[in-house]
Amino acid sequence: MSSTAEHRRPLPTDAEIILNALPNPVLLVAPDGRIADANMAAESFFEISAQFLQRHSLKDLVPFGSPLLSLIDQVRSSGSPVNEYKVDLGTPRMGGDRQVDLHVAPVSERPGHIVVMLQERSIADKMDRQLTHRSAARSVIALAAMLAHEIKNPLSGIRGAAQLLEQAASPEDRTLTRLICDEADRIVTLVDRMEVFGDDRPVARGPVNIHSVLDHVKRLAQSGFARNVRFVEDYDPSLPPVLANQDQLIQVFLNLVKNAAEATADLGHEAEIQLTTAFRPGVRLSVPGKKSRVSLPLEFCVRDNGPGVPEDLMPNLFDPFVTTKPTGSGLGLALVAKIVGDHGGIIECESQPRKTTFRVLLPMFNPAKKLDQNDRDNVAGT
Repeated sequence: MSSTAEHRRPLPTDAEIILNALPNPVLLVAPDGRIADANMAAESFFEISAQFLQRHSLKDLVPFGSPLLSLIDQVRSSGSPVNEYKVDLGTPRMGGDRQVDLHVAPVSERPGHIVVMLQERSIADKMDRQLTHRSAARSVIALAAMLAHEIKNPLSGIRGAAQLLEQAASPEDRTLTRLICDEADRIVTLVDRMEVFGDDRPVARGPVNIHSVLDHVKRLAQSGFARNVRFVEDYDPSLPPVLANQDQLIQVFLNLVKNAAEATADLGHEAEIQLTTAFRPGVRLSVPGKKSRVSLPLEFCVRDNGPGVPEDLMPNLFDPFVTTKPTGSGLGLALVAKIVGDHGGIIECESQPRKTTFRVLLPMFNPAKKLDQNDRDNVAGT
């Protein structure tokens, strides 16, 4: 037998093939706490090769005092499997919050050995938060309709009366009548913005080049509110078109970039906004108004190096009237969530100091798939 054949790596067994095909990280923990084996998903989760994992104890990879360690001891002593939900395995090396569901079970054929399977919470939480975003948007629709009818008409009368008073008022009093008109106009503008939530017409969509959208948004930003911000682009040039409405996508990313620029305003020339595009295996969601389910393989991110979003705001960040700005209305991100939801997509925020990421997942355009009438009209108009 040749030396090449002697050093040739043995073919994987059927069990190894099945184990590595699983999307969930799986670890085999020896009686002394050392990692005896790991599948490919575990390598990806811990960002370490299996060979390196096998040289370490599990306690070296999880946070100090992690519930996972006590669960393993419990399973080893009782001989019965245990499930635990929403356990944080995040470490400074892996970065941020890494919540998982745990399944810990003994291996009867190998006494003292424990199998640990992790299920990341990200997909389940994205589904929950997406439904929450859509519910919040629907609640604003009724409020917007009420405001439009009950507020705009009286405001028109107030403004008209103030203009009549201004004609006979002294210079000092004209300042007050002018203030009444300006404040009435400001309220009308706010109501106009809220009326967008009441627009429940189907979104006309077609193939859109996301890089053209981002380049347009970048030019607008650099000519105005983000002229002192450094932009970094990391694009996948082979990305297929996104199935979307181009004008609404511009509105989404202009809003996200504007928020990022405001978050980095105090950093001066150190302010940085990163725009990225990538193709990722997406989750499948139901599109409002359609029976079919779509995959969301297109990932677009707006990332800034600002101070981050306060932790107490994160669960409700996309709800109406939630804002960190002293003069903000709290409608920008709510509108972004509505537009992304109308496209059958997902928007997520991950935030820590110096690294806040807004991630948008959207479906890609499939030329072989039949478009509905609104989508055909949009394609014809592009």
